[in-house]
Amino acid sequence: MTTATDPRAPAATGCPVDHRALSAQTAPNGCPVSHRAAAFDPFEDGYQQDPPDYVRWAREQEPTFYAPKLGYWVVTRYESIKAIFRDHHTFSPSIALEKITPTGDEANAVLASYGFALNRTLVNEDEPAHMPRRRALMDPFTPEELKHHEPMVRALAREYVDRFIDDGRADLVDQMLWEVPLTVALHFLGVPEEDMDTLRQYSIAHTVNTWGRPKPEEQVAVAHAVGNFWQFAGKVLDKMRQNPEAPGWMQYGIRKQREQPEVVTDSYLHSMMMAGIVAAHETTANATANAMKLLLQHPNVWREICDDPSLIPNAVEECLRHNGSVAAWRRLATKDVQIDGIDIPAGSKLLIVTSSANHDDRHFADADLFDIRRDNASDHLTFGYGAHQCMGKNLARMEMQIFLEEFTRRLPHLRLAEQQFSYLPNTSFRGPEHLWVEWDPQHNPERTRPGLRNVDVPMPVRIGEPSRHAITRPVVVERITPVADGIVQLRLVAPDGHALPRWTPGSHIDIECGSPERSRQYSLCGDPADASAFEIAVLREPDGRGGSAWIHADVRVGDRLKIRGPRNHFRLDEARRKVILIAGGIGITPVSAMARRAQALGMDYELHYSGRRRSAMPFLDALRALHGDRLHVYIGEEGGRNDLAALLATPEAGTQVYACGPVRMLEALEACCAHWPEDALRVEHFESTLGALDPSKEHAFEVELKDSGIVLTVPADQTLLTALRAANIDVQSDCEEGLCGSCEVRVLAGEVDHRDVVLTRAERDANQKMMTCCSRACGQRIVLEL
Repeated sequence: MTTATDPRAPAATGCPVDHRALSAQTAPNGCPVSHRAAAFDPFEDGYQQDPPDYVRWAREQEPTFYAPKLGYWVVTRYESIKAIFRDHHTFSPSIALEKITPTGDEANAVLASYGFALNRTLVNEDEPAHMPRRRALMDPFTPEELKHHEPMVRALAREYVDRFIDDGRADLVDQMLWEVPLTVALHFLGVPEEDMDTLRQYSIAHTVNTWGRPKPEEQVAVAHAVGNFWQFAGKVLDKMRQNPEAPGWMQYGIRKQREQPEVVTDSYLHSMMMAGIVAAHETTANATANAMKLLLQHPNVWREICDDPSLIPNAVEECLRHNGSVAAWRRLATKDVQIDGIDIPAGSKLLIVTSSANHDDRHFADADLFDIRRDNASDHLTFGYGAHQCMGKNLARMEMQIFLEEFTRRLPHLRLAEQQFSYLPNTSFRGPEHLWVEWDPQHNPERTRPGLRNVDVPMPVRIGEPSRHAITRPVVVERITPVADGIVQLRLVAPDGHALPRWTPGSHIDIECGSPERSRQYSLCGDPADASAFEIAVLREPDGRGGSAWIHADVRVGDRLKIRGPRNHFRLDEARRKVILIAGGIGITPVSAMARRAQALGMDYELHYSGRRRSAMPFLDALRALHGDRLHVYIGEEGGRNDLAALLATPEAGTQVYACGPVRMLEALEACCAHWPEDALRVEHFESTLGALDPSKEHAFEVELKDSGIVLTVPADQTLLTALRAANIDVQSDCEEGLCGSCEVRVLAGEVDHRDVVLTRAERDANQKMMTCCSRACGQRIVLEL
């Protein structure tokens, strides 16, 4: 802020905004308002059409600003918005359902005549009331419970597509995407199916009343619709009370009211009845319409998911990030606070533009790019975060995946019709009011393949599991070369001949070996500078888990494989004075790439390579040609042996040791490096030493999720990852053996029993992160930043 009388004076210390070329208006903190902030109006068409682009200037130059036209502070960057969600005590959700545009006396009188008394819900309630209610009503939203709704969603999607599949033109919003989510919502809530059109008008009226700017002459009509909606919700709730054992979330709430009448009250149930009908369907309808619009605007991406439906789960996450149905939420500052260096007085109202956060280049690389293989797409804030994160997020994910599967299977030749897109003017929820698509019915695939209408074994819906496990990339096997006894080298290229993602030495890829359930990791061993291909070497292991045997027996040149990655948890530190590279057998694959990079950089390095037989050691000649005297070879049957104790007898300052090979070799290295500086040794494991979880040797423990305000019990027979998923908490995962590092979470308190092979000794000692798939609490409780 500045106290200068001239509002165009340079900014004072503490205010990051350049105060030159400011408007004459001032914010509540006395700070001058920039011209662009003064002009900000979320009801303008620019915001309605593309909220992230509309506030791009703010995200880049003035991330938090005061908007006089709205009377709100507007926050636009990812980290700031996530921090606001995380601290729900300082940033109260109490105004989330408050009318953003105050209504006149006549409209207020109309609402009063209906007895309208919408109160607190899961969206806008403060502590200490919020979390007890959330916990009481959470179970029907868990992934296990949501699976029961999948057959109904699939049947509805099939039925509605049947209605227009031979027409060649349809408005997906009017003809499917509004009614199906509404039907699912009513079924989930336990509401008898009523007149769809009436409920649609009620829902629109509620949105306009809460987040819109109805004109004075419209306010009375909107008030009547909202009042009728309120009374309708009350009547349905009364019917439910007559049969509380029936299925449905509201009946579940009525049963919970018997057990906890002070937590689940009458007024709360009535408010949730009304809010639930809107929340459970409108956002999903809009999100799917946004997703279809976005996908059809990118025909190449649409073709990819038509050709490979396994991409659909991550495509859904990227659609939610890039063009979600929730543009913004609102919060109330309960005390003086700073956001992005701006002083925000207590009592200030905040518009937190989550759609802008989802386009923040500081968190999402090349954020405006629509990339369905983005590995952090599920970090989006469309569902919120923390204690008030959307409980229905996984129901929405399920519906969107099923809709996309139905469209891509039965109408892969869809295209957008020429049209102008319109949106219901409001600050927070957006989706096209109409979405016209066209296709040639003569080319409907099921006309020649009738079985496409019904799929005996549909694609599995990933409920609650974020993106990384679902991201696959097609590659073609260009060449298979035997490089040693029982070892073949595969050269993999993109099907379209384009460049593959860049990778760094130590990276690996995951290959689906015949099925998504059999995924195996293989280190990249080619030249990191060659973007045209990935190269791996695979040792056939007769006693392995089947991945290497499948590659050796079934993979042929020209075959198309599905891979994930590359990812790197074994990264070469290029700033080191010297590196010692040690490989045993097939462990040469990541180490050879490191040696190549060290040689290219002119680093001081040594390469030590051990094997039982010369014929079983790949790349020997190429390594000798490239590295000369820096290569040291030890062949067992020829009497060679790497004396690790002698090699590592004297610690060398600034030297890093990297090793990959058999477990016995790595264990011996750890012993030999015990007197070296902490974390001087970095190792890469090819297999996990984890056995099956033995409940007789484990103990139960509690885990507090600081950001969500939840405490869970992890039984002795369950992993932490399983417990988190069962509680509807998103944690990414892949190998689930402690090998890949995907499921890492931040630890705030409590000692961890580390069982992974990813973290270094120093990282374990620091006790600031853990792998949820395998590690546990040493004591009775740990606290996580989740």
